Amino acid sequence: MAASGFIAQKQQDLFWLILIIAIGVFVLVESLILFAVLRFRRRPGQAIPPQTHGNTRIEIAWTIAPALILVVIAVPTVTTIFETAATPPLSLRVNVIGHQWWWEFEYPDLGVVTANELHIPVGEAIALDLTSKDVIHSFWVPKLAGKTDMIPGRVNTMWIKADTADTYLGQCAELCGIQHGLMRLQVIVQPRGEFEAWVKAQRAPATPPGGELSGTIPACFACHTIQGVPGAVGKLGPDLTHMASRSTIVSGYLDNTPDNLKQWLETPQSLKQGALMPNMNLNPSQVAALVDYLQTLK
Repeated sequence: MAASGFIAQKQQDLFWLILIIAIGVFVLVESLILFAVLRFRRRPGQAIPPQTHGNTRIEIAWTIAPALILVVIAVPTVTTIFETAATPPLSLRVNVIGHQWWWEFEYPDLGVVTANELHIPVGEAIALDLTSKDVIHSFWVPKLAGKTDMIPGRVNTMWIKADTADTYLGQCAELCGIQHGLMRLQVIVQPRGEFEAWVKAQRAPATPPGGELSGTIPACFACHTIQGVPGAVGKLGPDLTHMASRSTIVSGYLDNTPDNLKQWLETPQSLKQGALMPNMNLNPSQVAALVDYLQTLK
């Protein structure tokens, strides 16, 4: 896997160095074992060889050799730790909150809240303040940086910097319940101009629902926020203000299509057992109207 960020590249370089050293040690040790087995094996007719106890020079050698290997590994390891721990000038700060089983992203300086898809500008160092609302999660985007735990009541920090504009996949890396494997995320890295256009669009309020939904969608407000819609200030579920602008739903599990959204509204537990999303027992016309409305929230 090719690294696409400063931290990931440093970690990958260290990994390959240690792996090469480990392979060298393995080959050397196994070769010496095979040599000893073949060269000094007992042959038919041979008497039992003289028995000896210990060899001071060999014992000193196999004590010093591993110590030297550990020193060789320690130097680049400590150097990498200091290089990745040093925080460069940061252009943006994002609060990352883990939930069972989805991600919440708050941009406190920009007035933006979104879910499951983290947008950042390319080539800029981004600070991430990580915490959790329920159990321990772990933020991990392999191509950009290593794992950092997200612990309830505590804020851990890390920073990322993507060298190339692209979409990078991430995953919760700490077993956090029955749907841990479906707690996915995307980091969408954009040129600065595209990122600013995205921020501007995210700040715009949504259009309030009308018609049949005026009496149905309030049930959603207990858990979800839709900016611009009176009463839609729920915090248990993802912010839906611009849900249609996201490429996926159900924390990256499904593509954001009308058919998938319909299935999620009708039978959420069949897709993600244990999720807080309830089956609201909507009739077909209500589901169709709700899908149509949610698809307008761009």
